[in-house]
Amino acid sequence: MAKQTGRKLIAQNKRARHDYHILDTYECGLVLTGTEVKSLRQGRASLADGFAQVDNGEVWLHNVHIPEYAQGTWTNHSARRKRKLLLHRSEINKLIGKTQETGVTLVPLQLYFSDGGRAKVEVALARGKREYDKRQALREKQDRREAERAMAAVRRRQRA
Repeated sequence: MAKQTGRKLIAQNKRARHDYHILDTYECGLVLTGTEVKSLRQGRASLADGFAQVDNGEVWLHNVHIPEYAQGTWTNHSARRKRKLLLHRSEINKLIGKTQETGVTLVPLQLYFSDGGRAKVEVALARGKREYDKRQALREKQDRREAERAMAAVRRRQRA
């Protein structure tokens, strides 16, 4: 049986792109227990309240909800425990410098399995949006959608 290629998406944080300006993204490995991996393979996780934090030269992922594995026994994990992220030392040093700036935070964008079957999380260096920025982004998205509809209607009329 051939291995799958590409990413197998488990969870996505769509709200993060709405609430934050994404400055930079990093692909990180995760330190997980066996029951966490089995639960992720069932496609069960939530990044909604998640954030990452640099602590003593290590990056930790907080508040990411990976529910307990149904067939797990006493070896089951707690759903919202903090998990260590695996990054290169140079990347961690960059993050330490950047997160000390005011208003910059680390938010998880996606949780997925990579080509080798390893669980990865895409973490973004982000700055919070103001309310008017959010309204502007929604307006642009709506305008783009209306323009595409109008062009599609013109194309349909030309074919007929």
